[in-house]
Amino acid sequence: MPVDASTVPTTALWIGRALSGISVTFLLLDAAMKLVPLRQVTDAMQGLGFADDGWLARVLGSLLLVCTLLYAVPRTAPLGALLLTGYLGGAIAVQLRAGNPLFSHVLFGGYVGLTLWAGLLLRDVHFRSVLFPSTVAG
Repeated sequence: MPVDASTVPTTALWIGRALSGISVTFLLLDAAMKLVPLRQVTDAMQGLGFADDGWLARVLGSLLLVCTLLYAVPRTAPLGALLLTGYLGGAIAVQLRAGNPLFSHVLFGGYVGLTLWAGLLLRDVHFRSVLFPSTVAG
């Protein structure tokens, strides 16, 4: 059953685009800082128990860039969201293992994940109809 994109309320569509845009902007900035890698990135990674080298930062930055680009393209956005959820879950686990504060550090990946999923669900009526078939009028 094809779902017409025009059935998305304009307000929900723009809120979804804004949330997705905020998520993509933050994740691209994070990926860029890891790809360089900046001294602050390697220092922070060392504080979390990782080796002090730029190789791991570049690998993580590349992985994050690919997942974010998948999320930014409407056709592959659900796959990108799923992959970013795994990436952010790993970030939560690392922060938890390091004993960092719960609401500011440990759960930050969860906040980003909620923002990107909310953006996707608000802007993509077809994906929403797959996840919640009874809530979308067809």
